[in-house]
Amino acid sequence: MAHGPAKGLSRWFLTTNHKDIGGLYLWFSFAMFLIGGSFAMIIRAELFQPGLQLVEPNFFNQMTTLHGLVMVFGAIMPAFVGLANYMIPVMIGAPDMALPRMNNWSFWILPFAFTVLIGSLFMEGGAPNFGWTFYAPLSTTYAPPSVTYFIFGVHIMGISSIMGAINIIATIVNMRAPGMTLMKMPLFVWTWLITAFLLVAVMPVLAGAVTMMLMDIHFGTSFFSAAGGGDPVLFQHIFWFFGHPEVYIIILPAFGVVSEIIPTFSRKPLFGYASMVYATAAIAFLSFIVWAHHMFTVGMPLVGELYFMWATMLIAIPTAAKVFNWVTTMFKGSITFETPMLFCIAFVFLFTIGGFTGLMLAIAPADMQYHDSYFVVAHFHYTMVAGAIFSMSAAVYYWLPKWTGKMYNETMGKVHFWIAFIGFNLTFFPQHFVGLAGMPRRIPDYALQFADFNMMSSIGAFTYGLAQLLFLFNVIATIRNGKPTSEPKTWEGAQGLEWTLPTPLPYHTFSTPPEVK
Repeated sequence: MAHGPAKGLSRWFLTTNHKDIGGLYLWFSFAMFLIGGSFAMIIRAELFQPGLQLVEPNFFNQMTTLHGLVMVFGAIMPAFVGLANYMIPVMIGAPDMALPRMNNWSFWILPFAFTVLIGSLFMEGGAPNFGWTFYAPLSTTYAPPSVTYFIFGVHIMGISSIMGAINIIATIVNMRAPGMTLMKMPLFVWTWLITAFLLVAVMPVLAGAVTMMLMDIHFGTSFFSAAGGGDPVLFQHIFWFFGHPEVYIIILPAFGVVSEIIPTFSRKPLFGYASMVYATAAIAFLSFIVWAHHMFTVGMPLVGELYFMWATMLIAIPTAAKVFNWVTTMFKGSITFETPMLFCIAFVFLFTIGGFTGLMLAIAPADMQYHDSYFVVAHFHYTMVAGAIFSMSAAVYYWLPKWTGKMYNETMGKVHFWIAFIGFNLTFFPQHFVGLAGMPRRIPDYALQFADFNMMSSIGAFTYGLAQLLFLFNVIATIRNGKPTSEPKTWEGAQGLEWTLPTPLPYHTFSTPPEVK
């Protein structure tokens, strides 16, 4: 299909243009973000006070399952795939993605996957109620009938991810502009190249896990049933061998976004480009050999606990190198605090807190206390929300003027940032304390001594949710009524020559500020 402007619905359904498909991914992911967030609001509304107020415990468990699955697979991953679709060809000088028709297909199967998943709420027995990690035998022997549709939905998501990753690898390897060597690529492109290899490696593992579940449920096998000679702990090993690299699939593109934005608003080149590339590759490699740190309480041998403890601590080194490079880039820079930069500075600060709590969880003997408590919930939200979603907000503000040719409302953007920042910390910081005090996660009721901190968490969650509606309003207002960024302005050069540039200078276009020679 030609890349010219198409008319009507066919423009969206049949498009092979990478920018159109990137936009579809971004809008879809934001819709999933609001749906997944509404599930979280139900959870926090129930936990506002001790006792059972609003929902049945079984429905509460369905909400925890759907919130996690929709946020991870429906909101965060498609958002970064959308960014990749839109920005990678632009950044490497390619006319489009390498496989445009497959690009269209890999997007359009996603809405059907999530229709099946969320539609399970209306099926007999309700939605899956076993948590987003769907541990067997809870997800096989004791699951509601809708688990079969859940497995089908997960397969479709995985197919979409693998096709998207192959497309990204093919594009970056084969379609760079002449002269753009690998070590001249923008860091966002590097992080996505490494992420795409991770996706191709681990999504089939997830497919294997859910296929084995399907066999156990319907075909009489006993992969995860101890009664038939299987092992429930095997499921955890398979799931986390996918699940831990998945965490880095989510966060590495966020690292790439931050590595583009911080140099721009610091008016300096990124400090340590090569070390950032090697650190990203090191994180990706190490992510494959630390999976069982999620399983310190299953009774693995002591030597296994020691290995996974030290390997997990090792992954902190390349991550700390990246944080050091971002801070050093800002050091003595001419920093201005526009909205994208505010989100990136918050990212660096809050993600570092998430990293420190991760180190605490890596200590095997201490993890016996932390495991399955709200401390874990606080830890991974400081990496997922303050990491992935804050960086995604930064990316949208940063590139929105390039995408639309219109400037967003800066004041509204900063208001969005501060409400989100305060709401996020009010939600998740108290959860460290209730977790250390012994409050288990995934329960609709709790002891009276946790009441105050839970009330704070719930107020913070609704505050953070409100901030996202402001974000949506700002984006739509920009698209409809934003001030154009491309009004030409004549500049007089040193020799009296006149030349034109768009004004304001399009800092959203460049990885680093343009040099005028």
